[in-house]
Amino acid sequence: MYQVLKYLLVVLILACFAASITSCARTTERNSARTTEWDKYKEAAKSAYKQAHYVEAEKLLSAALKRAEAFGPEDTRLATSLNSLADLYRMQGKYTEAEPLCKRALTIREKALGPNHDDVGTSLNTLAGLYEAQGKYAEAEPLFRRSLQIYEKALGPNHPHVATSLNNLAGLYEAQGRYAEAEPLYKRALQIYEKALGPNHSDVATSLNNLAGLYSRQDKYAEAEPLFKQALAIDEKALGANHPDVATSLNNLAELYNSQGKYAEAEPLYKRSLQVVERALGPNHPNVASSLNNMAGLYGEQGKYVEAESLYKQALAIDEKALGANHPDLATVLNNLAELYRKQGKYAEAEPLYKRSLQISENALGSNHPHVAASLENYAALLRKTHRDTEAGKLEARAKVIRGKSPITTTEHQPLSDF
Repeated sequence: MYQVLKYLLVVLILACFAASITSCARTTERNSARTTEWDKYKEAAKSAYKQAHYVEAEKLLSAALKRAEAFGPEDTRLATSLNSLADLYRMQGKYTEAEPLCKRALTIREKALGPNHDDVGTSLNTLAGLYEAQGKYAEAEPLFRRSLQIYEKALGPNHPHVATSLNNLAGLYEAQGRYAEAEPLYKRALQIYEKALGPNHSDVATSLNNLAGLYSRQDKYAEAEPLFKQALAIDEKALGANHPDVATSLNNLAELYNSQGKYAEAEPLYKRSLQVVERALGPNHPNVASSLNNMAGLYGEQGKYVEAESLYKQALAIDEKALGANHPDLATVLNNLAELYRKQGKYAEAEPLYKRSLQISENALGSNHPHVAASLENYAALLRKTHRDTEAGKLEARAKVIRGKSPITTTEHQPLSDF
């Protein structure tokens, strides 16, 4: 599970106009108080989000949205609140709740700022990322493309936001297995970051990680390894040895070694990644669950089933508490634990986990998402083992239809976000 997590914050400049000096003074005073309160909730939500206190972040963002509604239906601060809450919902896997907020924010910004403003590009990027997360690639692509065009026109072809937009479009292509189209976009993004920010900036490390991940998924390990190592070195120097992005780079290099069966090289990197993320984000953060899940996968590959089972169960407990019982990440860990049981012939323990994983994926992502196909295939393998070939065949047929519509390799996009 390659992890690339970056958030860019958009700062809005707010202005007030009035018909007369007196009314302007009173209006400004009221708006200033409202803005101060809005900012207070927004900043508190950002802090809660960083600590993975998502329920609290949602309450605070909802409160900020309520204050923003008072600014008027076409105020850009309202769009900012809508986009921020949509981003949180997307992160929590609440895609149905997120979409109307994204669309409303986009409409407000297009009307208030014009169709070619860079904040419109941000809203397009958010909506496209939402569609990508659900496997709706056909809907996502034109939005990512339009976002890229806006940034190039509004900010110039060498702006970091252009690089981020290139990265997102490349990630979409990568998710569909369109590697030849993804590679030049990743490379152009890397060149922009290096020129605009310098060769040792953390965003350069992110870009290197993305390009390396693309090579790794094509089994081009010799090309991927030096890029992952370079990204790790940059992050350690730019951010310090205990930053969460360092944990991400450690995890990515460990995943590369794990893919090649180099378990002895992978394990210390996984362990260090876990230590860094626990220290930086706390023991109950979803990123800790991701690290535990990845290390469990390593142990499972080596037949260390007892160690793997313990880590998967820890990851499950963290994800359920932090993300809720219906998040797609929870479905992933449930599937992985089920696979571990299946390898050991513990079919009775595996089956309810497969069923729950499949149900979560279908509810959160839709019945035609590639992750649903993977769940169907894994569950079908269990049914084959237990001589239920007719049931297995039905699931395999469903999976084949889904695969025909949208092949996938998992990627992460970079939100250009208000949150």
